Amino acid sequence: MYKTVMTKEYVVEIYNELHKIPETAFNEFKTTNLIADELEKLGYKYDRVNPTGIVATLDSGKPGPAFGLRADIDALPYIIDNKHINMHTCGHDAHTAMVLATAKEIKESGGIKKGKLFLVFQPAEEELGGAEAVINSGYIDTLEELVGIHLRPIQEASFGEATPALMHGGGCALNVIVKGIAAHGARPHLGISSIDAAISAVNAVNAIRVDPNIAHSIKVTKIQTEGSAGNIIPDTTNMVFDIRAQTNTIFDKLLEKAKTAIIHSAQAFGATVEISQDGTPAADYNEELVQDTAKAIENVLGSSLPPLITPGCEDFHFFSINKRIKTAYIGLGSDLKPGLHHPEMTFNLNSLVDGKDILKELVFLKLN
Repeated sequence: MYKTVMTKEYVVEIYNELHKIPETAFNEFKTTNLIADELEKLGYKYDRVNPTGIVATLDSGKPGPAFGLRADIDALPYIIDNKHINMHTCGHDAHTAMVLATAKEIKESGGIKKGKLFLVFQPAEEELGGAEAVINSGYIDTLEELVGIHLRPIQEASFGEATPALMHGGGCALNVIVKGIAAHGARPHLGISSIDAAISAVNAVNAIRVDPNIAHSIKVTKIQTEGSAGNIIPDTTNMVFDIRAQTNTIFDKLLEKAKTAIIHSAQAFGATVEISQDGTPAADYNEELVQDTAKAIENVLGSSLPPLITPGCEDFHFFSINKRIKTAYIGLGSDLKPGLHHPEMTFNLNSLVDGKDILKELVFLKLN
């Protein structure tokens, strides 16, 4: 285990500084500058991801794993008292502070003895696109293993607890535009009602069945027609289907079945559809890396929680699905209340120390 060379003050100080400058997806310019300034002080090499985010490296110059830590850096937008404001209510400021504090303590403890350490400060997790921006940058082309970390609400884990495998589900917003032919309400035979086709599609999707032993859901969450007059048969209806599943196999089946059901339902009425999607895959971890991460947690906290299933989604999993990087993901107990994304979210700041100690211990296990 690394010798402690710093106290709680640094990780809390960095957290407080980041908390003051919340910035939304791909607008994290102040945040990225703060990270860059700290990395320069520590002597890390780094590259900036376009337009925001950073990938830093520390190379031992000796053979060994290419191992990385990832922190998301963006905040969330809110409208409070009729004012548009940004707030860190998902803990990304905490994650960034823990990774920076880990970087500081590793460097001041003498660095790494083998392999190469990557520090990925990823933008745009909340609105998606950030992980893919890092992947497309080329800066992690040689990265072999990557571990993320995220504060957990008290309903999932308490302060002093952590899991090495936070099992996110896959999630997708399936955007559907149904196209028919407009007509006067008195002459429906001259048109094709996009509403009728959309309703048929909803019923068809609701009839989809997959393995009930694996948590999943599919439902329409938005339906809207163009125009406001009540005597016009609308030619366009917009719909959104929310699709979620705990495994990628079930997620892919739901997605395929939904597209088939929507297209055929529309065709039965003579309508056409345009379909697009925006989402994230489910967790797909490397068991050996999960075991290494569990050992690091045990060395710091005394014990490790088993894999923890959570219904939320994370674009972190693009690193394993699209880039085939071996991954694990720490869910860190922090007594977080009342919940993630709540504007009054709070957590135990002592969990920042737990997080950086676990990450530091993991780097020690992999690169020393």
